[in-house]
Amino acid sequence: MTSTPACKTIPLLDLNAQYRDIRDEALAAVTRVIDSQKFILGDEVKQLEQSLALYCAAKYAIGCASGSDALFLALLALDLQAGDEVVTTPYTFFATVGAICRAGATPVFIDVEPHTFNMDVRQLADVLERHPKVRAIIPIHLFGACVDMDPICEMAATRGIPVIEDAAQSIGSEYKGRRAGSLGQVACFSFFPSKNLGAYGDGGMLTTNDPALAERITALRVHGTKKKYYHDYIGINSRLDALQAAVLRVKFKYLDSWTNQRQQNAGHYRDIFKRLNVPVIAPVAAPYQTRHIYNQFVIRAEDRDGLQAYLKQNGVGTEVYYPLPLHLQTCFAHLGYRAGDFPESERLAQDSLALPIYPELQPSDIEYVCSLIQSFYSARTDR
Repeated sequence: MTSTPACKTIPLLDLNAQYRDIRDEALAAVTRVIDSQKFILGDEVKQLEQSLALYCAAKYAIGCASGSDALFLALLALDLQAGDEVVTTPYTFFATVGAICRAGATPVFIDVEPHTFNMDVRQLADVLERHPKVRAIIPIHLFGACVDMDPICEMAATRGIPVIEDAAQSIGSEYKGRRAGSLGQVACFSFFPSKNLGAYGDGGMLTTNDPALAERITALRVHGTKKKYYHDYIGINSRLDALQAAVLRVKFKYLDSWTNQRQQNAGHYRDIFKRLNVPVIAPVAAPYQTRHIYNQFVIRAEDRDGLQAYLKQNGVGTEVYYPLPLHLQTCFAHLGYRAGDFPESERLAQDSLALPIYPELQPSDIEYVCSLIQSFYSARTDR
C-alpha cells in the first residue's frame, strides 16, 4: 500500500497569491478611478473593450455587468419572442439556461461529449429537424476549451439561425487557431473573480463582428438608449463599472503568462498520472482545440465523492462542476425532461472533479495532489 504523504494545504484557487504579485498595480489603478470620480463606463471601460476586441479577434467588444447579463443581452439583441427555442447543453452553469428563460424563450437540450464536456454536434442536425422553432444556438466552451464550431455554424447558417458563443470560461481559447469570441454572431464572457481574467467583483463582456448587433447591445445595456433619455429599445441596466475595468486592464497584461502556466500545470498533472498509473481520466484537448486555457482541470474518477472527501481531509480543495445537470433541476421541471434523457451529462455529474490548476501552483503541489489520488485508489485495492 502507498503511504499517505505529509499533509499540506492547497486550495482549489488561490487568488491571494495572484493579488500579492499585482497588488501595487491594482491599487494604483483603483486609486486612479477613485481620484477621477468617474465610475460608470467611461475611458477605462472603452480602453478595456478595445484591448479585448483585439485579443478576441473581434471588431467590437461591449462591457456589461456580468457574464449572466452578457448572455441575456445577446438574446435580447436577437429579439427572441415567446415560443422561440434555443439549443444548448444541460451540463453547464445555470446562467446559460437562466438567460434563455428570462428572454422568454424555451431551452432545447443536446447532450455533451464525454471527453470534451462540450456539445455533441453529431446530435444537432436531428434536434434542429425536430425543433423548427429554434431561433438561436448557444454552444458552451466549457472549462477553457472550444466546442467543435464549424459543423454548428454550417448547420445554423443554412437555417438562418444565429450562434451565441458562451465563452464565459474560455477567454483566449482557440478553435483551429481562431479565437473564442470570433466564431459566432456574438460571444459572451464573464469576469467573475474565479475566471482566468477575473475582476474584483462581477463583470462581463460581449464581442461581435456585426456593427448593427454591437450598436444594439451597446444601447440595450443602458436601458435601450443611444441618446440620453431617448429609448429605442426596452433594455436593462448592465454597465461595466470603471473600477472593475481598471482592475481588468491590470490583469489583462498577465493573462497570457497565467494561461501558459495553467497549460504547464495541466501537462504536469498528466505526466504524473501516467507515471504513477493513477486510475483517473484527465482532460486532453481535442485536435481542433488548438488552445485550451484550463479555467478548470476536470478529471473523471471512480468513487468521485470518496476521492473528494479524501483530498479534503488532506488539505486539497476541489469542486464538483456540476453535481446536477440543468435538465434535472427543480426550476426546469416544467420542460418535461427526465433522468436518462442526457446520459453523458448525468454521468459527468457523478464522476467529474475539478483539481487545483491556478498559475501559482507549484510542481510540488501537483505532485502532492497526485500522490494523494494514488494513495486513495491503492487503499481501495487493498481492502
